[in-house]
Formats: sequence, C-alpha cells, structure tokens
Amino acid sequence: MIGVGYLDPGNWATDLAAGSQFGYTLLYIVLLANIMATVLQYLCIKLGVVTGNDLAMACRKHFSPRLAIISTDLAEVIGTAIALNMLFRIPLPVGVALTSLDVLVILAFYGKKHLLKYEAAVVGLISIVGACFVYLVTLSGPSWIEVARGFLPSTGIIKQDGQLYIAMGIIGATIMPHNLYLHSSIVRYRSSTLSNKLGEISELQDLDDLNVENIQPASRQSLIPESLRYTNIDSVVALTFALLMNCAILIVAGAAFNKTGHGDIAELKDAYELLNTMLGPLAGFAFALALFCAGQSSTITGTLAGQVVTEGFLGKAIQFRPEVQRLLTRLLAIVPAMTAALVSGESGMNQLIVLSQVVLSVQLPFAIWPLVWITNGAGDGEGMKVRFTKNSEEDGEIEEQIVDFSNTTWLKVASIVIAIIITSFNWCF
Repeated sequence: MIGVGYLDPGNWATDLAAGSQFGYTLLYIVLLANIMATVLQYLCIKLGVVTGNDLAMACRKHFSPRLAIISTDLAEVIGTAIALNMLFRIPLPVGVALTSLDVLVILAFYGKKHLLKYEAAVVGLISIVGACFVYLVTLSGPSWIEVARGFLPSTGIIKQDGQLYIAMGIIGATIMPHNLYLHSSIVRYRSSTLSNKLGEISELQDLDDLNVENIQPASRQSLIPESLRYTNIDSVVALTFALLMNCAILIVAGAAFNKTGHGDIAELKDAYELLNTMLGPLAGFAFALALFCAGQSSTITGTLAGQVVTEGFLGKAIQFRPEVQRLLTRLLAIVPAMTAALVSGESGMNQLIVLSQVVLSVQLPFAIWPLVWITNGAGDGEGMKVRFTKNSEEDGEIEEQIVDFSNTTWLKVASIVIAIIITSFNWCF
C-alpha cells in the first residue's frame, strides 16, 4: 500500500515533464529520490514496530500536517477525474464527484478484518499500471543505451536551464509526507507491541497516553529484529516496483515526446492526446487506464493518511468517528478540485496539481526531521529504548532488560544527510 504513494498523479506530472524536456537525462534523480525514500520508509517501519507509535503520535506536540494531507488527496482526486475524462469523456466536475465514491468503500470496510483485501485490491490496481507501462515502453521503442546513460549523474543539472527545477520536482513528488505517517501506522497492524507471533494482524492499541514507558514482553526481543527485517524487505520490493514505474513514465515521455521534438508537454491531457496521435488509440487508452488505476490506489492511501494524522496528533481530543475523519479529509480535497473544474476547467485543475505539490514540498521537512530525530534517540537517547520483561522461572520475580533500537551510526549519518538534501531542495532553491 505504501508503494502506490510513489505513483500518484504528482509523480506522473514531474516524470512526464522531465522526459519530454530532457529525455532520459534525469533518470538518476528518480533513482536517487527512490533510494532516499527507501531509507526514510525504513525509519518509519522502525518507529512503528519498536515503539508502537506512528509518526503523528510520536510528534503530537510539534506541528500539524493536516494541510499537507489535503494537498496529497487533492492531486489524487484531480488525477482520477482527468483519467475518467480521457477514458469515458466524463466532464471534469462529474469526474471529481465520482472520485468521492471510493471513500465510501474505505469508510465501510477498512480495519483489521479487511486489511488483506485492501492490500489485494491495491496490488491488483498497480498490476494494471505495470502492464500498461510495459506495453507503452515496448511501443515507444527507447534507446536502451541512452536509458542506461540516464542513470549516470551529469553536469546538465547545473548547466542546462530548467533541469534543477525539474529535479527538485521529482524529489518533492517522490518523497511525500503522507507516506511517512501512513507507513509508520500500517506496520503496527502486523507488529503489535503485545504480539508474540511474526506477522500476526492485530487491532491497534489505544495509546492515547504517550508518556508511558515502552514495556514489552521478553518474547518480542527476538521478534522485533525479525519483524524489522521482513517488513523492510516488503518495503524495498514495493519501492523498487514504484521506481520501475516512475522510470517507465519518464522513458515513455523521453522516447515518444523528446525524441520527436515535442518537449513542451506540460499537462497529463496533452500527453494522452499526443500518445493517441503518435502511438495509436490503444496507447492513449493504456496511458489513461494506468492513470486511473494509479489515482484510485493512491487515493486509498491518501484518505487513510488523513485519519492517521488526525488521530495521531489530536488523540482523544477529537471526538469524530474514523469514518467521519476520512470523509472530512476527502471533502476538503474535493471542494477546491470541484471549484477549479467548474471555474477554470482542465487548465485550472492542472495548476491545482502543481500548487498541491508545492504545499507538500514546503511541509515535507516538518515530517522528516522529527522522524530522523526520534529514531536517532530523540535527543536524550530514550526515544527508541524498550524495556523487555518476563517472570523468572526460579523465584517468580520479574526480570528486565533494556534494549536500545536507535539508528546505527551509518544510518544516523545517512538520515541526517537525506534530511538536509531534501530541506535544501525544497526551501533553498
């Protein structure tokens, strides 16, 4: 479910712009962004598995990211509406309204009992995206030698006008705050602090009082490293698939647009129309279908992230039921999307996608730095410590052992460097 967050319409827009303007040159930026995302997602896994808290709960007192969650959902609503227009000629306002229907499914069924079904649905949608882009890449006929060169860093990012700006967009669209909050929450379903079985799906614990000491059964001392390892493997596989899809979008744009002199593709609809003209109606249909599936799957994660953030930051201070929170998050995204569709049409909706990505970029450091700080020990070194307890077989007394799961030295350095790079890209340029 986390991998789909790296395939939302914001990623599509930046990858299309990169490929159409600069060919395959910025493929190494896509790779770099994915590597940084993989490290940050591991920190999310670690936070959720070790402490039993998601990122929002862990930094409840610091700041509110709700605006960023709305911005994420906004891009997904718009992308899905545009895809419906491409596929079925449905007017954009009607498409925006239809995208609200999926939230009803999420409201009705999401939870422990249906987690596997949600994961299967997302896998199905993303498989369709993958199949569509295998077809599009094959049809566009890229030069694989040039594609390979694209994964090598070049000086063009400094010398060529516009490359740095697009590179910033790729990194900003790839590493988004809602994925960090959601992933640190999802892993808690399969690694409850009271669970003694690897991969067991459990109901989330009520941890409204976050000041209590992190005490867990001694049996989890060996279980936590295993859970971290297997969950990280799952994350790496998902993000590798996302990397391949983002590279495929850029490669198709480079082969179909840049190499044919169409370097001014700025909107998703433009790409669809040009693919229709150059590669045939089936290519255009595959592009639109992939966009629809990507938008629908990432919409699920965006809506759930809104609930995670609201509950994590406000705790019992918020009296809304989970389904009301999810519906509120979606409505806050639909209102501006519907307004843009009615007032400005397609151009207004594309501008809104760009604006939503800007809001996400500005907010991103506020999610990354707390994550890095907490998993590095939270300043006093206590943030990732666990007290394991068990009853002694000899005298019945409680035996205790404290283990520190803070990041290793290399991971501390890597996470801080990544946080500095992302902050610099988002704020300084």
